[in-house]
Amino acid sequence: MNAHPSFDLLSPYLTKYPQAGGSLFQVYNDIKYSQQWEQIELVELESCNRVGIKGRKPGVETSLYVVPCSLPESISFGWLSSAFASFPSSSIYLAITSEDSSVVYYKISQGIVKPPM
Repeated sequence: MNAHPSFDLLSPYLTKYPQAGGSLFQVYNDIKYSQQWEQIELVELESCNRVGIKGRKPGVETSLYVVPCSLPESISFGWLSSAFASFPSSSIYLAITSEDSSVVYYKISQGIVKPPM
């Protein structure tokens, strides 16, 4: 992991939030190298004890917000509220990682949202 190109950027956060470090490393690399997002920024979510990711998909003008977590973690409404409070958006993506290196992204919106037709 130390030889990976993203290690130097992520290293301070991996040390500060070790329980969420694996998820951050996995999701950041998926967004940057697989999905090739642009203008990626790391955002400390101290109330959630982790780092979130802000960025844009290629060809999209609006920023998206991602909160990495692992499959065994317990997530509460309070935790999600804290994540929402850290981002200026009515929706975030919860990036859930598993031990087999897969990542599943769930779009979570505040309040009741009518599905698109």
